Amino acid sequence: MQSVDTFTIRDLRERTGDLARDAEVGRLSLITKHGRPLFLALPFSQELLEKGAGFALALQLFNQGTITSARAAKIANMPLADFLADISMMDIPVVDYDPDELDSELVQLEN
Repeated sequence: MQSVDTFTIRDLRERTGDLARDAEVGRLSLITKHGRPLFLALPFSQELLEKGAGFALALQLFNQGTITSARAAKIANMPLADFLADISMMDIPVVDYDPDELDSELVQLEN
């Protein structure tokens, strides 16, 4: 899982390069002031242009494994089925099972 980098307002004076590098690799960054979240830096993407910030944020968090598909659909303000259909068309797996975990669950279902 990819984490979110946190920067303070003061950090930005010296670490703008880090913030830019995070954006270049598609990583979210949280900027705080006095220990409180101030804003979220969302990397620019085709999804952001086409579907808006809510969908882009939901997609990013879902891809990182930070939130479930149901929560992502709520953030994107979409029905779950529509969100899953959209990400499926983008070749993003809607289910991410470890092969051993899947085998174990299938064995349990057979019993």
